[in-house]
Amino acid sequence: MRTVYWQDGKVKMIDQRLLPGEEVIAEFATVAEVARSISEMYVRGAPAIGATAAYGMALAANVSDATDSGDLLNDLRRAKDTLDAARPTAVNLSWATRRLLSLAEEIAASKPSMEGSVADLRSALLAEAEALADEDIQINRRMGYNGAAVVPDGANLLHHCNTGSLATVDFGTALGVIYACHEQGKQIHVWVDETRPRLQGARLTAWELMRAEVPMHLIADNAAGHLMRTGQVDVVVFGADRVAANGDVANKIGTYKIAVVARENGIPVYCVAPTSTVDLDLPDGDHIPIEERGDEEVVEIGARSIAPANVPVYNPAFDITPNRYVTGIVTEEGICYPPFKQSLRTAVEKGRAAIEAERAERE
Repeated sequence: MRTVYWQDGKVKMIDQRLLPGEEVIAEFATVAEVARSISEMYVRGAPAIGATAAYGMALAANVSDATDSGDLLNDLRRAKDTLDAARPTAVNLSWATRRLLSLAEEIAASKPSMEGSVADLRSALLAEAEALADEDIQINRRMGYNGAAVVPDGANLLHHCNTGSLATVDFGTALGVIYACHEQGKQIHVWVDETRPRLQGARLTAWELMRAEVPMHLIADNAAGHLMRTGQVDVVVFGADRVAANGDVANKIGTYKIAVVARENGIPVYCVAPTSTVDLDLPDGDHIPIEERGDEEVVEIGARSIAPANVPVYNPAFDITPNRYVTGIVTEEGICYPPFKQSLRTAVEKGRAAIEAERAERE
């Protein structure tokens, strides 16, 4: 099940706002519309946002009326600015737009006078966006099986937010670990946090796991501490929207308190994230921008108000889990353990080298 894809000159995706009630494919034909799909959470999850942004850059090239590579590059730079502004915390967004813009700049610089350069650039950008999406699936499967190695048979896992096929192009990050365990025949069980305020656990993770026939129970977020204290959780897994160079993790709001309670109860905590989510330019989590979202997410469920009119609301979408609460960070290049500054850098360098090698093979 591909969450986002390119078809007939448009970016198409599952409208996750409507799940689990309806499965609707939304389509977007302009860069502004693609940016809106990200900011309004038609699509969500750092890897899926990255793939959407890559397709958005390909779309920008496709709809541009530029007749030379210089004008096309200017249009691509404007598209990157528009897409990057859609959501500030998920680093995969700017990582993907930078990857496509850098490729376009490299091609334009190497063949500045080639005939048909605009058409060639359009073709190359779409091919790169498709490659990025395909890579995501393979990366997720590698991460999943890397993480499955630390999950014992018969384990009860606690999972926060949604990190499955819907949060990626396919398979998932932390849910990818769960899917890998299930494929291996391990008798696992998953406690699914509902994940207020947007209920990604209740609406999306529960939907995915039930379709995959993975044993699970949906719980209120506040039940997690009770389950951990009473010995009903063996491993905590979650994803990330950005990982700082020191291993601090920005993830869906509520992750921090889960990690703290897990440490109190001696439960291992694993963040599962591709190397594209690691931001080596940020020294620690205090430098990660935290997106704040609208009041309606807190005071309404669906169209129904659950709070007094005009109540003041503070709605941060993410929190920071300091690295001391993280047992390991599962990537496609293996599991990174403390000291994270060293292990994450090594993994990122390997990940970049793998992407360059795959690009060289395509060329």
